[in-house]
Amino acid sequence: MSSPSSNFVSSNAGPVELSKPTAIPRRVAFGVAAAGFGAFINMWCTQPILPVLAATFHAGLAATNNTVTAPLIATALIAPFSGALSDRFGRKIFISGAAFLLVIPTLLVARAQSLEMLTIFRFIQGLLLPFIFTVTIAYIADEFPGPTATRLAGIYMSGTISGGFCGRLVSGFVTEYLGWRAAFCAVGLISAAVALLVFLLLPREKYFRAASGWGETLRSFPDHLTNPKLLGNYVIGFGVLFSLVSIFTFLNFRLAAPPYALGPAALGGIFTVYLGGVAISPVTGRIAARHGRRPVMAAAFLVTIAGLALTLLAALPAILFGLLLLVCGIFAQQTVATGYTGIAARTAKSTAAGLYVTSYYIGGSCGGILPAGTWHSTGWPGCAAIAAGVQLGMLGMAFAVYRRRQVI
Repeated sequence: MSSPSSNFVSSNAGPVELSKPTAIPRRVAFGVAAAGFGAFINMWCTQPILPVLAATFHAGLAATNNTVTAPLIATALIAPFSGALSDRFGRKIFISGAAFLLVIPTLLVARAQSLEMLTIFRFIQGLLLPFIFTVTIAYIADEFPGPTATRLAGIYMSGTISGGFCGRLVSGFVTEYLGWRAAFCAVGLISAAVALLVFLLLPREKYFRAASGWGETLRSFPDHLTNPKLLGNYVIGFGVLFSLVSIFTFLNFRLAAPPYALGPAALGGIFTVYLGGVAISPVTGRIAARHGRRPVMAAAFLVTIAGLALTLLAALPAILFGLLLLVCGIFAQQTVATGYTGIAARTAKSTAAGLYVTSYYIGGSCGGILPAGTWHSTGWPGCAAIAAGVQLGMLGMAFAVYRRRQVI
């Protein structure tokens, strides 16, 4: 296997992808997917049990929703630094190490005696998560050429989506029958098992080149922040998680209220639609590698808007089908943007990935906070309109950034 950097040549229009996709070792595919799964089973596990937490701690919507936004904010804060440390010292040591350490705050959440302590432990979880998924993005970009990296990003995205789905499903069903504390114990035990898989399956990096010093890493920040392709991609990442968090957070509150009155297990079960994202992500990676990113983003936008329109209907089956379309469209967008980050970065790919993750989770934090006023004034239709506006902005940025089938 050749180094990724050897697969590109420069032209007047910029570096052009010349390599064809190479075979992805099964061990690498499972290891990357496991890393994504382990991070995201923790990230979203409070989302389907927000009404239960609100009732348990006698808290309002805003305070309870902090259990979702706290790890997002922590992730946004720490992501660039996790990338910088990885650029200096390597990839696998951070991915597997953080996966094991993540088990500790997850189990501590189960013992929290107040909503404030629960939120603090969730924040600590968020401080560890970037060392898994930020560094995994850079690992993929280091070890594989452009088209293969795009395909592997799709496999990684399948792992993250599966983890997000299972975290919500497990927390919802265990909360329904054993309580929310038992739910976090279950998530913690699963996280420990997945951390062991990551350690055993993910090969050590072969093509990683350590930054010569902190100066090289620090100099990469202005390089990334003046790279228009990366900046545009960061905006798209912001919009991806803004859309997901705003849609599923406020639609959950709609479905928990009459006439639906869904309980924790049913709300957790709704996230079965995430399996559509699991299926679509590897396909998206292959299509984008073959036909380019712009047509994928355009199709994803149309699917997402159609899904939003269906969620405005009163019938629960129509809402569920709309959510299925939504996750397929949004995770297709995420697959494209995630794979493009490492390709568009000229140096210090892990730092570039860290900045992408920061933008992504700032978007998620805003998605959980900004539509709250609209929810109280106009309900779900207003929140859906905000998500549609964000999607339109993402489409415009995608057409500006993904001009041709080139690396940058």
